[in-house]
Amino acid sequence: MGTTSTEPGAHLDAMKVVHAVCSHDCPDSCGVLVTVDEVTGRAVKMQGDPSHPVTRGFLCGKVAKYLDRVYSPDRLLYPMRRKPGVPKGPLKQGREAEAFERISWDEALDEVAARLEKIAAEFGPESILPYSYAGTIGQLGYGSMDRRFFYRLGASQLDRTICSTAGGAALLSVYGVKLGTPPQDFAHAGLIIAWGANVHGNNVHLWPFIEEARRSGAKLVVIDPYKTRTAALADEHLAINPGTDTALALGMMHVILSMGLEDREYVAQCTSGFDELKTYVLRPEHSPEKVAAITGMSPQLIVRLARAYATAGRGDSKGPAAIRLNYGIQRSENGGTAARAVCMLPLLTGAWKYKGGGLQLSTSGSFPFNQNALQMPELMKSSPLGRVARVVNMSQLGQALTSLGSNAEDGPPVKAMFVYNSNPAAIAPNQNDVLRGMRRKDLFVVVHEQFFTDTADYADVLLPAPTFLEIKDVQGAYGHLFAQVSQRAIAPLGEAKSNVALFGELARRMGFDEACFDDREDELIDQALTTEHSWFAGITRERLEREGHVPLNLPVDASGEVLPFSKPEWFKTPSGRGELTPVPVFTAPTESRAHAAEGAYPLEFLPRKADNYMNTTFANLPQHQRMESRTAGVLEMHTTDASAREITTGDEVEVFNGRGSVALKALVNGHVSAGVVAARLDWNKLSANGANVNALTSETLTDIGGGPTFYSTLVEVRKVLAS
Repeated sequence: MGTTSTEPGAHLDAMKVVHAVCSHDCPDSCGVLVTVDEVTGRAVKMQGDPSHPVTRGFLCGKVAKYLDRVYSPDRLLYPMRRKPGVPKGPLKQGREAEAFERISWDEALDEVAARLEKIAAEFGPESILPYSYAGTIGQLGYGSMDRRFFYRLGASQLDRTICSTAGGAALLSVYGVKLGTPPQDFAHAGLIIAWGANVHGNNVHLWPFIEEARRSGAKLVVIDPYKTRTAALADEHLAINPGTDTALALGMMHVILSMGLEDREYVAQCTSGFDELKTYVLRPEHSPEKVAAITGMSPQLIVRLARAYATAGRGDSKGPAAIRLNYGIQRSENGGTAARAVCMLPLLTGAWKYKGGGLQLSTSGSFPFNQNALQMPELMKSSPLGRVARVVNMSQLGQALTSLGSNAEDGPPVKAMFVYNSNPAAIAPNQNDVLRGMRRKDLFVVVHEQFFTDTADYADVLLPAPTFLEIKDVQGAYGHLFAQVSQRAIAPLGEAKSNVALFGELARRMGFDEACFDDREDELIDQALTTEHSWFAGITRERLEREGHVPLNLPVDASGEVLPFSKPEWFKTPSGRGELTPVPVFTAPTESRAHAAEGAYPLEFLPRKADNYMNTTFANLPQHQRMESRTAGVLEMHTTDASAREITTGDEVEVFNGRGSVALKALVNGHVSAGVVAARLDWNKLSANGANVNALTSETLTDIGGGPTFYSTLVEVRKVLAS
């Protein structure tokens, strides 16, 4: 798929092709070829890099239309300041600019610097909170000059937990490094389990390898409480009850070990804690019959799944078993434990020994970028604090903005918030508290953005940000094993400034005289690649610029294959082996059907992400909205739950709990099981009552990793009667 400009002024004899990398929060980190008209400076075409072993010449539906985003008439192109007397809060889409006045960059930087200096002097620098995430996952854009700036300032540190920390902590606890099966190797699997992974929606470049395996006889099983696009295309969809993945993994272990299907040689060589785990999982509460009652599956199905998984690659089987585990599994109250339990399965069967076997959750830990050199946390010692600043969990932003500072030991209240690479007004849980905090008159809010998002509506100062075509960066991936440099394809539109330029200039305005604030992109990339780690051996900026993508220098076996965790030397745990202890214990989430009968909210709610958006990115673009029209403003329900409430498709409904409510229209279909309802994330201003799904979610954190628990949410639904 590609996007071509219809602009009649394109000069076909003056074109250049630039290699870039999609920096949106996706495991694929696609190599992109951008055709630029050298006369006009406009990008006129985008396509996947056909030489990239994973991208292989195509782009996802989101980025195939990326030039619509780059050249959207709604782009923010100039610094702006809120007009006097205009309160912070929701603004009508298309008329947001009426609340602001255009100013120069000098005025903007002077005002931001002056306000931050005043706030730091009066309340202490920890009263300033940066808020960012993965609006870009390029190393420079995600965390380089910005971190240096806030460390030197003495601002509160942000614990960036909103997406993946529970699963990441789980992977590290079992394997010691975030690494997994290369995506190309899935083509050699005989059984593929997509566990909480909507591959077709948010990891589409893995799909051709899965299809290649299926053409050779492999089966695809999807474990997901929602019938995703991937589930609809699978050989089998197992609609597990939300938050019960730990129980299913323990049930599979029970079957595997009771039948003696484990790989004893591999277990002895490469794992630690097996005897303790075996004793635990063979207890009666982990039998297929007990687990079936928890997960909503039949005992026979659990036995069949476990046997198929354990015997894949043995005898006449086409190939080993591979699990594509994604972050959906870890966004529940017990999500970290669930991810740990699933991560242990290939350690029992020895699937790692075979090409195409194992598991992939994230490969981000495979890229040994020198983040200390990029971010320079030692600058905190040079701040007015002279020490390490406090840490605020981004998944509890509502509490931070409304309660922090009420106890002296917590430190000062948040008096300034600097938002970039994120849209917290839409994506943060417990939305009503978040927005109440952002609406405060005494909170100074700076937003660095490309569009008038929900968060931009609360800005005091609004700064224009570039797209990935307008900057240079270096990038790894969390779904493959190739490093890349993304070249700047076009000049920044309007007066957009990169994170590197913005925070470097702001540092000088604040009087920070350290030479590190003068570093530019090439210097930062060189610093990121400066490491003694063998996996980056031979990878330099010059080589990346020349070749586009370069594979990591991973260890290979005697046949030249990269087989992660096939031998003990791959593990980076304290024992040097795969850790099977502490044993994973299933505990039902507080907000789940196990406890629903005790309260007023009996339905489990899935606040899903759209297939054709990237969290809330792309949600304002008409072409992407059309691709997502089926579920726009919709609550998906099972017939049983709808009938009990006298609801039919098309009825207006209110979804509510003690935290808030959302206005939607019912869609009674087969995408959820009885007891489960689902709706997707959108911008607040595009929602019927100005609230999205996060009006219902809580700030409860996961069992490990301190992540959000979006998928542990109970609600009730009622039909809205016409007045």
